[in-house]
Amino acid sequence: MDLLKNIFKGDKVIWIIFLCLCLISIVEVFSAASTLTYKSGDHWGPITQHSIILMIGALVVVLMHNIRYRWFQVFPVFLYPISIVLLAFVTLMGIITGDRINGAARWMTFMGLQFQPSELAKMAVIIAVSFILSKRQDEDGANPKAFKYIMLVAGLVILLIAPENLSTAMLLFGVVFLMMCIGRVSSKKLLTLAGTLILLATLAITVILFTPVKTFRTTPGLHRAETWQNRIKEFFDNEEVPAAKFDIDKDAQIAHARIAIATSNVVGKGPGNSVQRDFLSQAFSDFIFAIVIEEMGLIGGIFVVFLYLWLLMRAGRIAQKCERTFPAFLVMGIALLLVSQAILNMMVAVGLFPVTGQPLPLISKGGTSTLINCAYIGMILSVSRYTAQLEEQKEHDAQLQLQITTGAENPVGQLGAEPTAEVLNSDEKFE
Repeated sequence: MDLLKNIFKGDKVIWIIFLCLCLISIVEVFSAASTLTYKSGDHWGPITQHSIILMIGALVVVLMHNIRYRWFQVFPVFLYPISIVLLAFVTLMGIITGDRINGAARWMTFMGLQFQPSELAKMAVIIAVSFILSKRQDEDGANPKAFKYIMLVAGLVILLIAPENLSTAMLLFGVVFLMMCIGRVSSKKLLTLAGTLILLATLAITVILFTPVKTFRTTPGLHRAETWQNRIKEFFDNEEVPAAKFDIDKDAQIAHARIAIATSNVVGKGPGNSVQRDFLSQAFSDFIFAIVIEEMGLIGGIFVVFLYLWLLMRAGRIAQKCERTFPAFLVMGIALLLVSQAILNMMVAVGLFPVTGQPLPLISKGGTSTLINCAYIGMILSVSRYTAQLEEQKEHDAQLQLQITTGAENPVGQLGAEPTAEVLNSDEKFE
């Protein structure tokens, strides 16, 4: 029992949420990976690979949550420049060689392993923004320079990600914007930024919708614009088509996802009994939430939503307990990123948002994204260890004060001199 306590340190609720998401992931990926099984001819191959990645991810969680949170401030020093170089390299190679997966140059291969540089870039930006906000806090809010620094740091990464992965760029910007709101950046600056971006987005959507497809195909860097145009038109197309004339092969992903949800009922068909998994090419990734609902019903879908919202609420509680600003901003930034991505994925699956390539964090089958998400969970747990030490220190101080006020003899001796020193230095150890 003591061994388990030493391994699973930090907030117990976060551990429970993490383990529940991993368990759901193993069950649903095993079911949803039928297309991969058919292609490879190996029934156990996809789930074995995914389980290994999750086990490695669990080790990453254990490793990260044993690191003192103050060391996370160092990560952007090497992660940020590496991310910039890799993002530029992937984009450039996509333009030069035309080597793309699913029409986008988002992946690169290193020592036989595929990974997305954007995942490293997101982590670097979240930590960097947390650091800037923590170091630029005045009595009246964030220093005006904080906004400028954040725009420089986040803006460069977003501009590099956007051409090949617009949804990820939008998601990252949204999280950074929310972090600036939490970090008390000037409301005037935020409103000006929001207004400017709304105008630019409206103009961009108008241009994309009314520009001929040939122009996108012949203009470097705009090869994804045709995909954006099609997805926007499909999402806002309200024309009713009779069932007999509906072309299910034209929008197969959306159609089969909706069929999966519509045929689920309250309790679902049961794990492993999905029908639409055989028709959804990304059933194990972008549309796994539709498979979750088909097999586990509305109850299972609501439970998954609850887990992510619970993660956000628990992160907020951990942030409130922090006496220092960096860990508080870091925890909230990570939680907002994970939950926002989850909400975006689920909205796509149920038809409330245009199709994007966002996986469901810790549930979808993945490599880089799964390991990075596990690292995020480890960071939250590391901060929760720090807050637990603060609570222990406060309880000890309260007991000590009570002994003093009641006139007890040698209160320090009664409570123990060594624990007092250890607890009083706890902030030093974790800070």
